[in-house]
Amino acid sequence: MASNKTYDQITVGDSATVTRVCTANDLYIFAHASGNTNPLHLPNTDWTGDGRVDPPFAPSMWIGALVSAVLGNILPGPGTVYRTQSFTFRNRVILGDALTVTVSVLAKEADRLVRLSTTVVRADGTVIADGIAEVTAPDQTITFDATDLPALLVERHQHFDKLIGYARMLPPLITAVVAPDDVNSLGGALLAAREGLIHPILIGARARIVAAATELNQSLDGYELVDIADESEAAARGVAMVHEGKAGAVMKGHLHTDHLLHHVVKREGGLRTSRRISHVFVMDVPGRKTPVIISDAAINIAPDLMTKVDIIQNAINVGLAIGMEQPKVGILSAIETVNPAIPSSLDAAILSKMAERGQITGGLVDGPLAMDNAIDLQAARTKGITSLVAGHAEVLIVPNLESGNMLAKELTFIAHAEAAGLVIGAKVPVVLTSRSDDDRARLASCALALLYDHWLRTGKTAVTGELGPAE
Repeated sequence: MASNKTYDQITVGDSATVTRVCTANDLYIFAHASGNTNPLHLPNTDWTGDGRVDPPFAPSMWIGALVSAVLGNILPGPGTVYRTQSFTFRNRVILGDALTVTVSVLAKEADRLVRLSTTVVRADGTVIADGIAEVTAPDQTITFDATDLPALLVERHQHFDKLIGYARMLPPLITAVVAPDDVNSLGGALLAAREGLIHPILIGARARIVAAATELNQSLDGYELVDIADESEAAARGVAMVHEGKAGAVMKGHLHTDHLLHHVVKREGGLRTSRRISHVFVMDVPGRKTPVIISDAAINIAPDLMTKVDIIQNAINVGLAIGMEQPKVGILSAIETVNPAIPSSLDAAILSKMAERGQITGGLVDGPLAMDNAIDLQAARTKGITSLVAGHAEVLIVPNLESGNMLAKELTFIAHAEAAGLVIGAKVPVVLTSRSDDDRARLASCALALLYDHWLRTGKTAVTGELGPAE
């Protein structure tokens, strides 16, 4: 808990000190908050133009903000209002510098005015900045929980923004949308249509679809609507339209997944190919350099070894479609060593060797890996794992549906990730989202379907234009 000193409690000579280390996040957050994107102050930039990354230094007013924090949090503390502040900036602050910020009361004057000296000093004793602050001190005691501040996510969901942008450059994908008869499923389909990602054919109970459109205050003019009340029959019609060449994708609306997949996987009239179908979640996790692909979390409950081969190949293909040059695949287990008592570790070792022998192509495959050393380089180093995948995994292959489903939901609800869902291995992409997903998740899933369809048809990713081994 933080508490202040009122004007009456303050005496000349009172002082307060805090320490702070300058980090890359400090510079990024200050750039976003202030709008000051001067490259001198941003990590990983070549601001001298010599072809090398130059070390950044902190903006002077970031240093000044540290003084403001001491005044606002400690002395006088909560309720303090700035009047004036002078600074002389004598030296620069670079990443990793530890700073000591001190304010000391010089005088008290009328109208609750307090004058304080302010100094910022590096750990080696170098004075970075000094000056004088004048503030209005609070006249009543204020106590508050200084930790009760909402978490801050920097560059949240930047990957989906980019993928949606690339998908917009492609012609819309004609998509049979099955049972879009609630506001979430219909709203997502219409949003994807307005964004130019799909051209939807709405298949389901006309009355319910029209009612959902009315609730959304959206017009259905210009969209084909096929009136089929029974959800299973609507799913069958959507699959049939693919065979008739009238649709290039299928999208799940407000119906149970089993009802749709029954018609997708059936032997006669379905959309099966020689490869086992599987599901991928493409996750946009704040703070990750690339999207994270998780498979299989929705279709194959307890896949055997050969099913996992198809699951991995399908996931690699999605990675290639969204611009991963050579997707790094981590096959997850509870441990990172082979243990006959843990079947998933045996499968992982075999699958890794199969990839070495060319039975899985297009990506780098390694396992078994535990979750920590699959995605965190320091964890991999601590365990002594030397691998091109460990610590860098972009694709996570889980042992079974339960673990995949839990992992995807943990990332969504704890790490604040956004998820796009797609069924692959069928003749066309099948957009498979949860009935509770919002418009944003459905939009991202449609973008994923469009990018994957483009890769299947052309062998190229729309993200980089480079060739990939489409199969």
